[in-house]
Amino acid sequence: MRALISVSDKRGVVEFARGLRGQGWEVIATGGTMKLLRDSGVEVLNISDVTGFPEICDGRVKTLHPKVHGGLLARRDDPEHLRALEENGIGFIDLVCVNLYPFRETIAKPGVKMEDAIENIDIGGPSMLRSAAKNWADVTVVCDPDDYAQVLDEIRAGGSTLKETRLKLSAKAYTHTAQYDAMIATYMRAQAGLDEKLFLEFDLVQPLRYGENPHQSAKFYREGAQTPYSLAFAKQLGGKELSYNNIQDANAALCIVREFDEPFCVGLKHMNPCGAAVGRDAADAWTKAYEADKVSIFGGIVATNRPVTREAAELMKPVFLEIIMAPKFDEGALEVLRTKKNLRLLEVDMSPAEGAPKQYVSVNGGLLVQELDVAAKRITADMSVTERKPTAAQLADLDFGWRIVKHVKSNAIVVVKDGRTLGVGAGQMNRIGSAEIALKQARAAGFAEGLVLASDGFFPFDDCVTLAAEYGVGAIVQPGGSVRDEDSVRKADEKGIAMCFAGERHFKH
Repeated sequence: MRALISVSDKRGVVEFARGLRGQGWEVIATGGTMKLLRDSGVEVLNISDVTGFPEICDGRVKTLHPKVHGGLLARRDDPEHLRALEENGIGFIDLVCVNLYPFRETIAKPGVKMEDAIENIDIGGPSMLRSAAKNWADVTVVCDPDDYAQVLDEIRAGGSTLKETRLKLSAKAYTHTAQYDAMIATYMRAQAGLDEKLFLEFDLVQPLRYGENPHQSAKFYREGAQTPYSLAFAKQLGGKELSYNNIQDANAALCIVREFDEPFCVGLKHMNPCGAAVGRDAADAWTKAYEADKVSIFGGIVATNRPVTREAAELMKPVFLEIIMAPKFDEGALEVLRTKKNLRLLEVDMSPAEGAPKQYVSVNGGLLVQELDVAAKRITADMSVTERKPTAAQLADLDFGWRIVKHVKSNAIVVVKDGRTLGVGAGQMNRIGSAEIALKQARAAGFAEGLVLASDGFFPFDDCVTLAAEYGVGAIVQPGGSVRDEDSVRKADEKGIAMCFAGERHFKH
């Protein structure tokens, strides 16, 4: 039995080759792999001793040879294949262990030159992987060091790998080369000035029971790299399986939590916040968020950026919730909350994240891609455009409301006071409709003065300012930018309302 080893990622390769030799296998190696194995005391053949041809063109050509690919591709059950190998002095190669030049790592380096990228495009490696993978019925192909142990165990137990193992390894090899080629194609198209092609890589997390509705099938996938504030990498500590709608809502809640450094809690339904607040800790923030709208939170999602303590858990337990998310749950909290067997408890990485991740939205026959809206200006006194200036307390609430309203479906209006929401108007076809909903909620909760209002888009007319004054709003933040901004400013001055223009909008469709 013969194995050919040629790897860039040399983790575990010495032990793997030594294990093969221990089972009587002949090992062939190339270049740096051969040197490492020989320096480690593993007996190996040089690839040139097998092909009878030297490595040429600075190593670009070494395994592209009939004595390599004939040995990989020949079918053991085909007499004509066997005769061709015998006539040409070609021996079988029963195992290929290959991983590819570090192209991804090379192009990620700042200031990398194209010639360096080109030199890290592997040719022989993908060719050997594809040949071995095609002939998986007879040949074992290994491209992942994590598979070394299983391969060696099966060889020790039965002299070769199991057929089902070879099929799985073949599929992994084709995946490996497909991802590699997609990276190269993306890079080379950019260098050539060609239109971009988008290649996506997502791994299956789980099939879902159904989609948005019971008659729709659905699955949940995740990107390859670990991502903060991601449900795809969350650790479930209790409760039943997540549904499609759970995942959508939970993701929306995590996007809101991401806005805050101070202790914060949000309750969410149908991808809109129904109560949100800052507080001293998770328990205090939860209490304020819950009291903001005790009706809508029923069957909702809760997320907090602080550990859930036993105290917080005792406060949350009486309310019917689908999910609670936090960076950590104390043992006491788990003891309390796990008594509700269907309640999903998710521990989520909430460490600081750099940059804006991509957001993908499917449309019929296409895909929209944008950066996630993670930017939000802090609202400051110099943004004021009215005669009356916001007080320090109003500024804090304006800033809080601005960070919440960006996560409410447009048209969006949020009314807040003392660091918590009192009314949320979402998804109306006109802005005055959203304002009416939010302001009536605040009035119904018993608040008729000292309110602050935030709008995700500018006011095309002064009607929202007029309505806000009737409901006791003392300060407003909006993007500004309407051709009729002066009307809103004039009305605010007339009503004694402080108004700030943030200079950015946060539509959410």
